[in-house]
Amino acid sequence: MAEPRLTSYERLDGSEVRAVISYLGERIDTYLPRHPGLRAATDQLGTIADSLLDRRRRAPGQRAALVWTSRALIIVVLAVSLVAVVIAVRDAVDKVESMAAFQWLPVVESLINDLVFAGIAIWFLLSLADRVVRNDLIRRLHRLRSLAHIIDMHQMSKDPAALLPDIGLGKIAAGDVVSPRTMSVRDYALYLDYCSELLSLTSKAAALCAEESTDALVLDTVSEIENLTTGMSRKIWQKISLLRDEQPPTPRA
Repeated sequence: MAEPRLTSYERLDGSEVRAVISYLGERIDTYLPRHPGLRAATDQLGTIADSLLDRRRRAPGQRAALVWTSRALIIVVLAVSLVAVVIAVRDAVDKVESMAAFQWLPVVESLINDLVFAGIAIWFLLSLADRVVRNDLIRRLHRLRSLAHIIDMHQMSKDPAALLPDIGLGKIAAGDVVSPRTMSVRDYALYLDYCSELLSLTSKAAALCAEESTDALVLDTVSEIENLTTGMSRKIWQKISLLRDEQPPTPRA
């Protein structure tokens, strides 16, 4: 009998995040089947989570290939620089008797320039793998930031004022059309709650990127998305609390 897989509390498990996204999609299908926009946002988040999981599986091989490629190019740069320096020094030594002291200045300057450019090229190649990883993660985080704004647009179109007895401008007259998007209290509460969960899962998907890199720009972007989704969820829960305040108390037995 196979032993159950233990959950790690030291690293965020992307497969668990993906499972929760799938479960949220099932709940939307069950309780809010008439709202395909919210289901589409959930599917999009699942697609991004799948791409992050696939990236995590392929990341070690890709990084190893980049590291070996950069090392090979560093060897080429060092070889070319060494050959150029040797040729320059040899030519200078051959003409040492016919050259005045001040004529050595261009030779020394050329050698210094070659060494500086070789050092810059080597530094660029040494950081190649990290920069490729950072650019890829930033691109994925940009997608998550855009998705968070899309989810927020979904909840902004749901105004619970249509369900309240007083919207601040007097009582609603009978027969008045308050909003073409009028929903029941139950549907409003579920819709807003699911939007809040989607934002939280978007934040968790962003945190998966932080598991792959310790780059300062990546970590700052992840923190930015977490703060963004937290602020959006706070606005959603203000609406939910408004709906709850208007519900009649449950009679006690």
